[in-house]
Order: sequence, then C-alpha cells, then structure tokens
Amino acid sequence: MRLLQLSTVLLIWSLSCLAQEKPINELKPGDSAPYFDLPGTDDKNYSLNDFDEYPILVVLFTCNHCPTAQAYEDKIIKMVDLYRAKGVGFVAISPNDPEAVSLSELGYSDLNDDLGSMKIRAADMNYNFPYLYDGQTQEVSLAYGPVATPHAFVFDPQRKLRYSGRIDDTEDPYVKPRTKDLESALNQLLSESEVPVAQTKTFGCSIKWAWKNSWTEKLKAQWAQDSVSLEEKNLEQIKDLISNSSDKYRLINLWATWCGPCIVEMPELVNTDRMYRQRDFEFITISTDKPGKKEKALELLTKMEAANQNILFTGEDIYQLIEVVDEKWKGSLPYTLLIAPGGEKVYSNEGIVEPLDLRKEIIKHLGRYYADD
Repeated sequence: MRLLQLSTVLLIWSLSCLAQEKPINELKPGDSAPYFDLPGTDDKNYSLNDFDEYPILVVLFTCNHCPTAQAYEDKIIKMVDLYRAKGVGFVAISPNDPEAVSLSELGYSDLNDDLGSMKIRAADMNYNFPYLYDGQTQEVSLAYGPVATPHAFVFDPQRKLRYSGRIDDTEDPYVKPRTKDLESALNQLLSESEVPVAQTKTFGCSIKWAWKNSWTEKLKAQWAQDSVSLEEKNLEQIKDLISNSSDKYRLINLWATWCGPCIVEMPELVNTDRMYRQRDFEFITISTDKPGKKEKALELLTKMEAANQNILFTGEDIYQLIEVVDEKWKGSLPYTLLIAPGGEKVYSNEGIVEPLDLRKEIIKHLGRYYADD
C-alpha cells in the first residue's frame, strides 16, 4: 500500500513538473515584428532594435540538430554575404527547449539545442549572423509562431511582416531549387515591389515546445526497461566482428569492470548509441574480464542500461586479442574503434573518449542530411 501511495505521489509530482501548454501565435503578413531580447552565441544580447540600421530584416528560426536546418546552413551563409550589403539584416533564433529533444532525435547531428552547443555549431560553421537562444522561455518563438526549422520571417522598414515560410522548395542540398522563395521575397522588397507569394508552407523538424517533452521521458523509461545481455565469444568470433562484413558503421569499445575510466565513459557511449542506432550504426562492447567475472560485468552493463550488443572475450591470451582488434592498440583500457563497413578503422581512441569528438567522427560518415541516407 505504501509503495502504491509513493508511486502515485511520484506520478503527480512528475506531471506537475511538465511545462504547461501555451498558445502559439500565428504571425500573418502585415503583422508587426514581435520584440525580442535574447542571448547570442557570442555572449552578447540582441534585441529587435539592434537591427534598425537594416531596412529589411530576416528573422530565421533554426536549430542545431535538425537535418533540414543543417542542409540550409551553407545557403543561409551565402545569402547573408550577398544581401547584407544591399541593406538586409539577418538574425537566427533557436526556438527549441533542449529538454524536449530526445537523444533519438539527434541522429543527424553531434549536438543538442542548448546554448553551449549552439556556440559550438556557430563556431564550427563560422556563422556570419547572430544566433540567438530562445529555448529557456520560448516567449519569442511563441510570439512569432514558427512551425518547423528552418522558418523565415521577412520584415519591411516599418517592421511589418511581408513574407513567412520556406527558404526554397528543396531540403536536399544536392538538388538545385526550382523556386528560391526567400530570395525572391527579398528582391521584391529591395525593388519596393509587393511580394507576390507572402506565405508558404515549411518543411523540417517540428518545434520542440517545452510542454511536449513527456514522450522523451517515456522513451527514457522505455530504455531503462530494455533487456541487457552479455554473450561469450572467442578470438575468431571477435576477429569477424572487427572485419565488419555488415552494412553499418560499428563502434566497438573494449573495457573491463576493474577499469575506472571505462566505467566513467560508458554512459556517454550508451547515449551515443541511442543517438545513432536508427541509422546505419551499431554499438558493441567487448569486456576483457575473465569469464568468472561475467556476472559482475553484466551487472555493470545493466546498471548503465547498455541494451546493445555486449561481448565477453573468452580467450586466454589478452595479447592475441590486442593484435586482432588493432595492431596500433598499445593495450591500455578503455579502447574505442569506429569501423566502416568492410573493416576500415576510421577512428580509434586509447583512453576516455571525448563524446563530441567521437560524435563528430560518426556523423562525418553517416551524414547530416536526409539525402545522405
């Protein structure tokens, strides 16, 4: 009875912690630009008034993790270079609450949508426009009403909305667009003409509103319930794994229960697997513990929720294992490899893995766009 009461209390408490749904404005052509004052990736705050020098202003809602948003990054950077000299200002705003972004939604990225990650992406891509964070309150995003990332809003000198919608008609960066909607709107405004198509639909990732994070919590609970197993394999079987005859990139981590750094890094490796497991990717751990330690190894893997393929090396000679895994491996743990289909070792790390470096390497091979699949 006490357990039931405690469960009820915890459920009520968890539900009370969820953000309450808020009304989303639908900004329409002719509406005034809602005011904003938000922190940027350059550690400065930017307000709507900071762009008064530009007769035309583009407010672009975008984010780090969305493959469609990433597919447009180079186009946006080139557009800024082309149109800024003509009197067009650009500012990008990330509308997403990072807590509402599940690891499973990060399969095309190495980063989440928090401000720290935004700083990394802005630096990696050398953004030539301010990139602002609205994920804490989402008040600005609620006022503008973007429906997907990316979503562009174009304002005239009176800061009246003249165009809202897509950048162009293809999210594939390798395909030439038939209609360049955003550029067309800018050209019309620069020539003081009416924008013939003032509103278009957008395609991309949905906005991650704070009140829609309940399913991310459900997914975490589901992952916690996934079964964890540990199977025994000999030297020849591990050799087959290393040769990787599969069509997936294979991340292999060698570890042991007595290895402190191995235990420290394992949660981030599990998170990495959760990010990319829906793509051509798989994660395999190989325990170098003695067979008599199998129970302890399985206990630790279960605690880490490592519901991937887990292997216990059953051979007697650890030095044979070292040579089979990678002749460059000096023998210390942990040791991590990324192996391409066909067996090419495209990444290796001896010691604790830096998660971002590893994820950048993985996404370099898997690709950031839908078109890469």
